[in-house]
Amino acid sequence: MAGEQTDFKSIIRLDSELNQIQDLDLLLERILLEARKVVHADAGSIYVRESPINQGEGEWIEKLAIKYAQNDTLQKALPPGQKLIYSVFSVVINEQSISGYCALTQSLVNVPDVYHIPEGAPYSYSTSYDKISGYKTVSCLAVPLATAEGRLLGVIQMINSKDEQGNTVPFSKDDEFLITHFASNATVALQRAYMTRAMILRMIKMSELRDPKETGPHVNRVASYAVEIYDRWAYHQGISQREREKFRDTLKIAAMLHDVGKVAISDIILKKPARFTTDEYLIMQHHTIYGAALFDDPQSSLDSIARDIALTHHENWDGTGYPGWIDVVTEKPIKCDEYGKPVGRKGEEIPLCGRIVAIADVFDALCSKRVYKESWPEKQVLGEIQNLAGTKFDPGLVDIFFEILPNIKQIQSLYPESEG
Repeated sequence: MAGEQTDFKSIIRLDSELNQIQDLDLLLERILLEARKVVHADAGSIYVRESPINQGEGEWIEKLAIKYAQNDTLQKALPPGQKLIYSVFSVVINEQSISGYCALTQSLVNVPDVYHIPEGAPYSYSTSYDKISGYKTVSCLAVPLATAEGRLLGVIQMINSKDEQGNTVPFSKDDEFLITHFASNATVALQRAYMTRAMILRMIKMSELRDPKETGPHVNRVASYAVEIYDRWAYHQGISQREREKFRDTLKIAAMLHDVGKVAISDIILKKPARFTTDEYLIMQHHTIYGAALFDDPQSSLDSIARDIALTHHENWDGTGYPGWIDVVTEKPIKCDEYGKPVGRKGEEIPLCGRIVAIADVFDALCSKRVYKESWPEKQVLGEIQNLAGTKFDPGLVDIFFEILPNIKQIQSLYPESEG
């Protein structure tokens, strides 16, 4: 009973902490982590409900998409600081799988042994997951993330409860009670994060209406790459987990807004189906200044970081980028050359967040098809990123980019261009 009271107090404490996380993806990852702690699960996954897909002739299909997977046993086998790579897939919301059944019925499902599911249960377990991962699932506990109005947001699936001796045991009735309360609190935090994400994506949509290249998947990928690069950089710098999580949350949202200043650029330029002329390119460069000006009266750390990213993500490590040292309000140089033009920022004069987003943005642009170019082959893209280290990009951050390349590739699969 004492342990249960301690766990319940932890849930109440977490309620406040979860509501401080602004970004949806980072919140989902944290929810999965804390849910596992609550019920002592060795592994687990969190799924979100996807938009229904029209199969034609009035037939619609609904799916759950995996967002994050965690596994302590597999994680311990990795080098320090390296993150677990997991398969990205979707599950149909129906009676055939445990998570699908949980979503369909919006009810908790507790299976003591997935290899011996009771006769009469409508769902089954595919052992192919275990063969792929090299990890055997035994006990499984799935709980829906549903609003008070009955709207399904997703499913948390806990795997392999561990007792004090480290043995795998079934999830208990106490675990069911705790995870249900945790899921209820987490759903409230998720609703708020969904609203924040919706507001951000509406701003992105404004840019997308002006610039077809500025899509939801693009900004999600760039922001996610940026967070991964920062996280590994911070790990190497010995920055505390708490500080890293706080900055990651702010960076993720700010990075999504890196090109919001394009709303002030003429359609004639933005929607031109070809490369820009020299004059058009100079006009286009002003999107950095316009974007920074939107956040020039900072009310929070998010405003400050969004301003720095919007202004400096096109600066180059060697000082040849733009817009350089310039006042975003007056658009007059703060530092200028002999011709009166702004001097470019270089090296660590460029804020860390700007240097990170520069790599993330260029990588995604090279990998993506545009009206004036095809997507580059992966080998060519990676070669270009390496070649630009020390001139366009911070060479230390380029090293980190290659260090986390598997994570980068996983993000590409999470946010395909066909989305939205």
